[in-house]
Amino acid sequence: MSGPVHPLIDTAELSALLEAGRAPTLLDVRYRLGGPPGAGEHAAGHVPGAAYVDLDTALAAPVREDRRGGRHPLPSTAAFLEAMRAAGVTRGRPVVVYDDWSGHAAARAWWLLRHHGVEDVRVLDGGWSAWVADGGPVEAGGVTPVRGDLDGEPGSMPVVAAADVPAVGVLVDARAGERYRGEVEPVDPVAGHVPGAVNVPTALNLTADGRFRTVPELREEYAAVGAVPGADVAAYCGSGVTACLDVLALQLVGVRAALYPGSWSDWVSDPARPVAED
Repeated sequence: MSGPVHPLIDTAELSALLEAGRAPTLLDVRYRLGGPPGAGEHAAGHVPGAAYVDLDTALAAPVREDRRGGRHPLPSTAAFLEAMRAAGVTRGRPVVVYDDWSGHAAARAWWLLRHHGVEDVRVLDGGWSAWVADGGPVEAGGVTPVRGDLDGEPGSMPVVAAADVPAVGVLVDARAGERYRGEVEPVDPVAGHVPGAVNVPTALNLTADGRFRTVPELREEYAAVGAVPGADVAAYCGSGVTACLDVLALQLVGVRAALYPGSWSDWVSDPARPVAED
């Protein structure tokens, strides 16, 4: 394959693949910030054949005592690959991931798989709610996938560390506007944003039903802050999870954006780093 596939798949295409007996590896990464793990929801009903993947244990490392690395540090390569093998991910077989959190957790899984060299991975547009709304088949109970053989090393997706952030040409803050402006901060100990960052909340990527807006609409949204093809662009959020949705949206409009994995929660772990409010 010459390059990564389109990062989204719609419910109609996925249904057709299942009906034709050509199902991709399906990963259910349902998750809600501050809520219980999605394993119970997965057991109650999921896309047929989908294996459950827990964001906190499979798509993130434990939080360090000093908070460096943020609230959802990137998992080690060994831990991530083992979780993916256990979920049935095999090199060369397409992967589709979905959640019920407006694509945020699914985008994190998409980004990590792409980062480890998996090219054929897509996010189900609209997630679980779209699947149910569009009449997709539902399976209940547990899923024991055939163990996969995924291997690889990280490095296929660009990242920036805290020391590199001030030099980024267009630094996109993916959090809600009130958090970016420092008006409220419900999660992290310090309010505000990285000086020089521009705000494109992840919600602006989506329509009211949780599906991605059209490419022309996304292109206009990001161009307004200077995030255009060829620009030096990076994205961050609170903990490095939801910013992956902005990275995905930027890929849709032809912008290769880096991720600041530690994001705001890592930035404010060092009191010497500057903070802006406006």
